[in-house]
Amino acid sequence: MLVSKEFVAYMAREIVKKLTAGQFIETKEVATVSDRVNTALLEELSLEDRINDEVRIILETYSDEMRNSGADYQEMFRKVKNELVKKYKAVL
Repeated sequence: MLVSKEFVAYMAREIVKKLTAGQFIETKEVATVSDRVNTALLEELSLEDRINDEVRIILETYSDEMRNSGADYQEMFRKVKNELVKKYKAVL
């Protein structure tokens, strides 16, 4: 993940603060809403990490074939990642 978990928590608090100040949402449990926003942000931001892990696992299974055919690891990583992004309909 490109940003720290502490910064994500800060962003969640600020989002909730601005939404309540602008009267877009109304809540008496600001801390609970902030926690839920934090969880949602962390899940979304860690999606790319999970996709990268899945790509590495896939490429490990084909490592011998890639080595024998002379395939470039970075190029294959990019191609497999793009396919997984399409599969999961992710926006990175």
